[in-house]
Amino acid sequence: MKYKNVVNLVYNQPWAILPGTYATILDLIAFRANGGVLTEDEIRERIGADWSAVSHPQARNNRGAVAVLPLHGVISQRMNMMSAMSGGTSTELFGKMFREAIADPAISGIVLDIDSPGGSVFGVHELWQTVLNARGEKPIVAMVNSMAASAAYWIASAVDDIVVTPGGEVGSIGVLTGHTDLSAQLEMVGQKVTLISAGKKKLDGNPFEPLSEEARADLQGRVDTYYATFVGAVAKGRGVTPSTVRNGFGEGSMVGAVEAVKLGMADRVGTLDVAIGRASGRGGVRAEYDGNLAISTFDVSEADITSLNDSWLTPISDAGDTDRRERRLALQRLVAGD
Repeated sequence: MKYKNVVNLVYNQPWAILPGTYATILDLIAFRANGGVLTEDEIRERIGADWSAVSHPQARNNRGAVAVLPLHGVISQRMNMMSAMSGGTSTELFGKMFREAIADPAISGIVLDIDSPGGSVFGVHELWQTVLNARGEKPIVAMVNSMAASAAYWIASAVDDIVVTPGGEVGSIGVLTGHTDLSAQLEMVGQKVTLISAGKKKLDGNPFEPLSEEARADLQGRVDTYYATFVGAVAKGRGVTPSTVRNGFGEGSMVGAVEAVKLGMADRVGTLDVAIGRASGRGGVRAEYDGNLAISTFDVSEADITSLNDSWLTPISDAGDTDRRERRLALQRLVAGD
């Protein structure tokens, strides 16, 4: 891609993404702009994970097909350089898969299998709305395995039930953007760029001169607007107030699985089998500790669920019974019910 197209793709547009991932993307863009060449594997390694590309829904669970839709990697509106580099997800393609799964009478429920640091804000709210509008038609569950950051959590907040793997994290509710100023670099090499334009703000944010205060204020306004939309979406999806999201959902940071359940950012801690069980419409699933921290799943009654819920994060009184204590602790760490 030409340099200006690369810059337009990354700079001066709002992102709902982990700051560290954003910084890595900026480094990759600068490297490419300066003539550097990396293989796709090298790019994925620098971004931090070899996420799989979007695939077609997979029927899971023999009690009624559950579509497991992968929402992996950097999120962008369309399949472009970012999604190709990171094995990321297009909101347009994912939305198409989701609508097909909703319309398919052979599918009884849907799991969004999420492992993403977030991405561009473009197309995210539209996908969130698509998922939210489908609630009530079929059970929709988000399986955070193991990261739902920023734009990914924005989308996850629209589902009926959020399950987080024991080592997983959710959050990073916030929006950022960036600006690059190449003026000093160009001066060092004896180059000066002259831009000819029409329109008062046409050149705002261009990379060949420092960012003006007015242009900075405009960028901040865009970020604030998207942040308000993000907060409002999470509040509606999770059934809480916008103030709760701003002040109690990590304040822009990532939150671990157990803490996320306590804060109301997620509904339970578990594995993909737990999420599939929830999406299949079964009464519930729970984790069983076998002494080696192996997990199996099986159907449980409402009484079982209530009993398990009552024991969640309650004091352990049987401190002298080591085996029983470890079993209860393992269950408490792995499962939370509503």
